[in-house]
Amino acid sequence: MGNFSELDRYLFGQATHYDIYRKLGAHITDQYGLRGVCFDLWAPNAERVWVIGSFNDWDETANEMERLEPETMGIYELFIPGVEEGAYYKYLIETKDGKRLYKSDPFAFYAELRPGTASAVFDIDHFKWTDGKWMTARAEAEDPYALPMAIYEIHPGSWMRHPGREDDGFYTYRELAKKLIPYITEMGYTHIELMGISEYPFDGSWGYQVTGYYAPTSRYGTPADFAYLVNECHRHKIGVILDWVPAHFPRDAHGLAEFDGTCLYEYADPRKGEHPDWGTKIFDYGKNEVKNFLIGSALMWVEHYHIDGLRVDAVASMLYLDYGKQDGQWVANKYGDNKNLEAIEFFKHINTLILGRNHGAMMIAEESTAWPKVTGTVEDDGLNFSYKWNMGWMHDFLDYMKLDPYFRKNNHNKMTFAMSYNESEKYILVLSHDEVVHLKCSMLNKMPGLGIDKFRNLMVGYAFMMGHPGKKLLFMGQEFAQLREWSEERELDWYLLAEPDHKHVQDWVKELLHIYQKNPAMYELDSSWNGFEWINANDRDRSIFSFVRKSKNGKNNLLFVCNFTPMARPEYRVGVPTKKTCKLILDSDEERFGGPGTRRASSYKPEKVECDDREYSIPYPLSPYGVAVFRF
Repeated sequence: MGNFSELDRYLFGQATHYDIYRKLGAHITDQYGLRGVCFDLWAPNAERVWVIGSFNDWDETANEMERLEPETMGIYELFIPGVEEGAYYKYLIETKDGKRLYKSDPFAFYAELRPGTASAVFDIDHFKWTDGKWMTARAEAEDPYALPMAIYEIHPGSWMRHPGREDDGFYTYRELAKKLIPYITEMGYTHIELMGISEYPFDGSWGYQVTGYYAPTSRYGTPADFAYLVNECHRHKIGVILDWVPAHFPRDAHGLAEFDGTCLYEYADPRKGEHPDWGTKIFDYGKNEVKNFLIGSALMWVEHYHIDGLRVDAVASMLYLDYGKQDGQWVANKYGDNKNLEAIEFFKHINTLILGRNHGAMMIAEESTAWPKVTGTVEDDGLNFSYKWNMGWMHDFLDYMKLDPYFRKNNHNKMTFAMSYNESEKYILVLSHDEVVHLKCSMLNKMPGLGIDKFRNLMVGYAFMMGHPGKKLLFMGQEFAQLREWSEERELDWYLLAEPDHKHVQDWVKELLHIYQKNPAMYELDSSWNGFEWINANDRDRSIFSFVRKSKNGKNNLLFVCNFTPMARPEYRVGVPTKKTCKLILDSDEERFGGPGTRRASSYKPEKVECDDREYSIPYPLSPYGVAVFRF
């Protein structure tokens, strides 16, 4: 009366067992008229395996597992009556050469709070979802790419903490739902992206060295608590994206490394199976069972936990065999080059599968090179991701923003170059956590100048980013100009909001986000020149950029004018592609944004005065670091 059937074994061996997490691992069930837990484990090179846990006082000989036929498959199974939810357990694996390994369950739904490393029995099927409206709307969206997406990237353990408990005062998933959702809604973000949800042992890895690919981290509560957070986000019309790390895993003794005494999950050849820079192991994408392990994890997050998107970490490290390696540290593919053919095939498989089964869900690539067609279709030899992080735009933007305004005129193209390749992929513009750690400075402290100039620089930069084609991502704290670099060891410096300059930045970002959501011109045609037009991309001497964002129906288009120097331009004139009145909808001079409060007209009738190669134009006195957005 086994749990793991012959069909299960066949599908697992083909990498097509898409609900493998319902078979491998620990499952509460009834057998022989008794209630208990059935344990199933894949360990083909083990000599013997035992289940040890809190239910048998960690007795190493009490519960030996049976190896199922065919033995070559390497599935071990054991039903233990009386084991209840919450029980801790591990697998004791005796290797062929007599070593004894104490491993946590790769398919566990829950884990002991670090520094403990045991797995925990948990039934994930009893949560009552009430987000049907959101899920139906997501599935029925005609064109998901034509919807707004402004993402707030969050590290849950350091967004906010309970006062006086800096070390262990994490908000639980349920507390986050209560605090975070109102903040997200008020600010105007459409999605959150959660760092470090899959279980991991070391806080300092931020969740990018995973040991539990099927377990929401116990730092913030149970799997049911995590489901509650997702459900509440959806009920308040907030999408949820998770970081997902199929690129590599840590060497921790209880984890996947040399799991059954051999390189089971990783490539056996260290030139393929190890990252010298990161000290981690690389998954063997040529092994069907390993591919199935990863595919099952992704499907569980999307289909069981209703996650709206997976942001796939370190894609470039998977695609290139020589990523981060010196000569002699890597081995070429059968064609003699540096592409990992197995990883390419894996991406085509998993992206097609997940997006095909879950219309409206997203697979997002953090890919830092010029690899072609990351978001292209499989039919066109693309990888079939939904979006790619635009790292090129990010680096150019930050290089430009760091410059003293005097030198910006010689680097004008850094802000315009991204439009030359904008149609090649579907992009997300990101200012992520990676840019505010490891002595890179906070966003505010990257800015040139002193005092208020830093804040004004940052504000004009954010306006340019929000207007530029591409979906948006801001890391937490950037929205109110966090002074210090981010650290996972403490909460954000929320006290800064008592200071007017920081509050002005937060109010500015909030206004930008609300304008973004309310105006389809800002997001409907992100990957097409039909949605964007430069008014003047060449005003390098004054370091001013002007451009138009267009909607599908041609109504309510937006004109952006951004001044990246501390020089006032009282006689400024900008060309417009219309005779119709332009309405000023955003003005950085307003007092609520820290401006001088200069009174401006709310409407501007274009004059028949040629400017920027256009027949009509409007005069607009542009302040130092001034931003104006008009609707027409």
